[in-house]
Amino acid sequence: MMDYVARFEGLIAEMKLDGRYRTFVELERIAGEFPIARWYGQDGQSRRVTVWCSNDYLGMGQHPDVLAAMHKSIDLFGAGTGGTRNISGTNRQHVQLETELADLHGKEAALIFTSGWISNLAALGTLGKLMPDCAIFSDALNHNSMIEGMRRSGAERFIFRHNDAAHLDELMSSVAPERPKIVAFESVYSMDGDVAPIAAICDVADKYGAITYLDEVHAVGLYGARGGGIAERDGLAHRLTMIEGTLAKAFGVMGGYVAGPALLMDVIRSFADSFIFTTSLCPHLAAGALSAVQHLKAHPEERTRQEINVARLKAMLQAADMPVSDSPSHILPLIIGDAHLCRRTSELLLHDHDIYVQPINYPTVPRGQERLRITPTPYHTQAHMKALVAALISVRDKLGWTKGDVAA
Repeated sequence: MMDYVARFEGLIAEMKLDGRYRTFVELERIAGEFPIARWYGQDGQSRRVTVWCSNDYLGMGQHPDVLAAMHKSIDLFGAGTGGTRNISGTNRQHVQLETELADLHGKEAALIFTSGWISNLAALGTLGKLMPDCAIFSDALNHNSMIEGMRRSGAERFIFRHNDAAHLDELMSSVAPERPKIVAFESVYSMDGDVAPIAAICDVADKYGAITYLDEVHAVGLYGARGGGIAERDGLAHRLTMIEGTLAKAFGVMGGYVAGPALLMDVIRSFADSFIFTTSLCPHLAAGALSAVQHLKAHPEERTRQEINVARLKAMLQAADMPVSDSPSHILPLIIGDAHLCRRTSELLLHDHDIYVQPINYPTVPRGQERLRITPTPYHTQAHMKALVAALISVRDKLGWTKGDVAA
């Protein structure tokens, strides 16, 4: 008989030895004081800390319009929906939000899910399965949710080198012309902060008659005149068959969605198990997300302030000779290059300097690329930035890592 306890204890011990064991820091967000939060240590006592790794990129989770919409929705409609979208679970807030999201991306229709992870699983898993002999071409650095969706579809996968349109062309040319094809990629990649060559990838996809599927999770709300993402910013949204996004990052709430042709939305709605058999998004979450989308469409100020803060902090980190990647987006990866050193850096920042930046280790990033992933927001002040840089210098001196020691 298998010794289950020994097996599982061994797995956890191995993770700790490798520096991959994840610990959760107990935080309590403070309404109206973003990006400040309360951190509860092991003694149960709380301290105020500055959060530098939130995906609430624009602080919309604290915006008064969003909070008011959510409070009003709870007061009027209660908490849950009472079922799946098919069984009493379609609320007016869902329909309004889907209409707003379709408009955001210039598409015929949209479909909302309980998370961005589920939206990728459902859309890619369903489309790949329903088209016989489908071939899916996937960027090498696509998110886990996209990978799981492709796997679930059962379609044959071809992995092209990251952001390499020429390699995509080479792979697509090897596939029979009559086979249905999907090209799946992201606009902003969350760990390196780099941006896809959308036009070049669309050129290749068009050449072979493929469906284009763009994950804009780390870009919606943040780029474009109305927050439609990189595709909107670059005037390319019309070239994408489908755009997938989240309501949990720049829009500050929870949920995910896909937008595209009405027929494809109907197909996913009708065939995706992870849509059909799950309780629908709470009305107050949909109402809050709707308010956030509407606000960011009309008000680019948050995007402008964030862009200024990103540039300012990047310059400060570079001036301090920190190993920060020169990414073209709002994500600033500070490469430490060692799992234990990365975790210890994070711990010292929290315990000694009241700064929270979560370490990012394998398997989220390759071994030797362990990092702190810093995400400046419109609400980080110059004082916050100076404190962060000073703390990083102090920790670097204490631990002895230098720019030359870490992975490039």
